[in-house]
Amino acid sequence: MKYLMGIDLGTSSLKTILMDENGSVITVANRSYQFDSPHPGYAEQHPDVWWDACVKTIQEILRTSRIQPAEIAGISFSGQMHGAVMLDKNYQVIRPAILHCDARSDQQIEYIRSVFGLEKIRELVMNPVYTGFLLPSLLWVRDNEPELYEKIRYVFLPKDYLKFKMTGEVSSDFSDASATLAFDIKNNCWSKEILSSLQIPMDLFPFCYETTANKGKICREASEITGLSSNTIVAAGGGDQVMQGIGNGMVNVNDATVNIGSSGQVCFQIDQPVLNPALNTNMFCGYKNDRWILFGATMSAGLSLKWWNQLSRGIGYDELNDQVARIQPGSGGVIFLPYLNGERTPHVNPNLSGAFFGVNINTTNMHMNRAVMEGVAYSLMQCIEICGNLGYKAKTLVASGGGARSKPWLQLQADIYNIPLKIAKSEEQAGSGAAIAAGVGAGVFADIEEGCRKAVQFQDELVLPIEKNHKKYCEYYQLYKDIYTSCRDVLQQVTLLGRNEEELK
Repeated sequence: MKYLMGIDLGTSSLKTILMDENGSVITVANRSYQFDSPHPGYAEQHPDVWWDACVKTIQEILRTSRIQPAEIAGISFSGQMHGAVMLDKNYQVIRPAILHCDARSDQQIEYIRSVFGLEKIRELVMNPVYTGFLLPSLLWVRDNEPELYEKIRYVFLPKDYLKFKMTGEVSSDFSDASATLAFDIKNNCWSKEILSSLQIPMDLFPFCYETTANKGKICREASEITGLSSNTIVAAGGGDQVMQGIGNGMVNVNDATVNIGSSGQVCFQIDQPVLNPALNTNMFCGYKNDRWILFGATMSAGLSLKWWNQLSRGIGYDELNDQVARIQPGSGGVIFLPYLNGERTPHVNPNLSGAFFGVNINTTNMHMNRAVMEGVAYSLMQCIEICGNLGYKAKTLVASGGGARSKPWLQLQADIYNIPLKIAKSEEQAGSGAAIAAGVGAGVFADIEEGCRKAVQFQDELVLPIEKNHKKYCEYYQLYKDIYTSCRDVLQQVTLLGRNEEELK
C-alpha cells in the first residue's frame, strides 16, 4: 500500500493528513498558532512557526499511524495565499512574513495605481490591487525597511517556504504566484512589464510549475528532522483556494464552492481568463495550464464568529449551534457587517470596521450569534451576485470549511443564497487536495481527475433552501447592502481614527 501526505498551511493552524492510495484519509494532525500584530493593521508570522508545526505534525502522523516512511510515496502543500516570504542569499529568513490580512500598505497601493492607471491594471493585473498581497507588501519593505530590502534574494509564498525546507530548492506554482499581483495570468509567468515598471528585479522571484509537478525528493536534512524518507516525491502544490477545490472534487468548468474558513470565498472553475471591469473579484490561475478560478472573497468569515464567541461567552460550538438553531431567520432585526479586517469583495477597502445594527432591549447573545453567521452569508451572497453578473451561476454549491460543520450555518446559507448545498464527507478539503496532488506527482494517480474520483465523496443529503426563509432573507439582505451604502464613510473614518489612536499609545 502506498500513502500520500497533504500539508495545509493556514493562517491560524497547520494540518497534515495521511491518505492511502485508495483515497481514504487515515489520520490527521494539527498545530495551532496565532499571527502577530505589532502595530494596528499589521499581520505577520515568522516562517519558522510554520516549519515547526509542519515537522511536529509529520512526526505525530508517523508515530500514531505506524506507517513506515518508505511507504509514503508523495507529499504536497496547500497554503494561505498572498503572503510575502523573504530570504537572503544564504536562504535565511530576513523578516517575518507579511500576511494576506495585513493592511499596512495603503501608500504602496496608491503608488501602484498611480504608476499604471485603471486601464493598465485591468489589462495587466486583472485583479484589484489590495493590501496584504505580496507585491504591495514587498514595496512596503522597500519603502520602510530599505536595509532589509537590500538583503532580499528570494521572495515567494508561505507554502513555498515549507517546500523549500523539504527540498532545499526555491520554487512556486502557477496558482499561488498568480495571486501576488506580480504575475502575467494570461501567460503563466512573472510579468516583466509590472515588475520593470515598479523597478523590482525579476530574479527575486522563483520559477513556477503546475500544482502536480514533481519537484524532487525530500532532502537529507528534512528527512533527518521529519522522519520522512529521502525517496518521497514532493509535488509543487498550490494556493489554498485551488487545493480546496481539488479536495471538493471541483475539477470541471463551472463547478463552484462556497467556503467559510477564517476568511470566506465563493469560487468558480473557469476555462479562460475573464475580466471583471469593476475589479472587485479575483481571478487566478488554476491547478493546470488551461484552468483558472474566479472568486469573491470576504476577509472575516469564520474569524468573525470566533472573535464574537471569544468576546461574549466563549461557549463550545455545539452549544452555540444549538442556540443559533432556536433563533428565527433575521436574528430579531439584528444585522452584522463582518468587516473586522476590511473587506475585499465587493468593497475592496482595507479601512473598514465591523458593526452590529438593530440591537434592542430584547436582543440576546443568541440573536447576536446568529446575526454574525447571517452577516457572513450576506457578504458571500454579494460574491455570488457579482460572479453571476459575469455569467457564472451555480445550480449547486459545495460548502466547505468550518462553516460546513454547522447545521444552522449551512441551512441559513442555503436560505440566503437560494441554492442547494452539497457537503464533502471529508472535513479536510485543502489537505486532501494537497494529498491528491502529491499522488499525481508521485505517479500514484494518473491525473487530478482520477485522484478526485478515488478520494472525494459527498454526503447523501443536500441542504435545500426553505422558500419562506429565503423571502424573509431577501428583505434583510437588501437592508444589509443599504447599511453599507449609508454608513461607508463613517465606518472608514472610525477605522482610521482608531488605528491612529492605537499608534499613539
